[in-house]
Amino acid sequence: MSERRPSIAGEETPQPPFPVYLKGAVSKGFGRGSRELGIPTANLPEEVADEAGKVIDTGIYYGWASVGSCPEVHPMVMSFGWNPYYKNEKRSAEVHIIHDYPQDFYGEELRIIVTGYIRAEKNYESLDALIDDINTDIRVAKNSLSRPAYQALKSHSFVVSPIP
Repeated sequence: MSERRPSIAGEETPQPPFPVYLKGAVSKGFGRGSRELGIPTANLPEEVADEAGKVIDTGIYYGWASVGSCPEVHPMVMSFGWNPYYKNEKRSAEVHIIHDYPQDFYGEELRIIVTGYIRAEKNYESLDALIDDINTDIRVAKNSLSRPAYQALKSHSFVVSPIP
């Protein structure tokens, strides 16, 4: 069971450096999100993660995401960093879009607006503890994005695609 954490992260409005705009083709990750965690992730390319690292520190973030030409924008959480539990050797940007997609979308353009920071990366004693914390991150993201200043970013032209 994870420690008690606040149910909302960040101020009432995004504070610098937020919002941060990132996009890139969804690339193959480590294959852990769906298989081991039951929480699928869409990975941004390594060069996008490198660019993000110039603006944000490693940690868990929340914001909005859209994929390809789909006009829908959904909440997301992003793990940005080294994933200490898995001892990654490369820094990655792994995005969990809070929406059930019927299929994979490798190669599609993923556009995200990072609107705030939830917490630092950390290591875990067990896979269950990691999954529990990720589920808490998802709840925190949903609550944090429900505020008006964050809701306004959901319709930003960066993530809203024209209907094909």
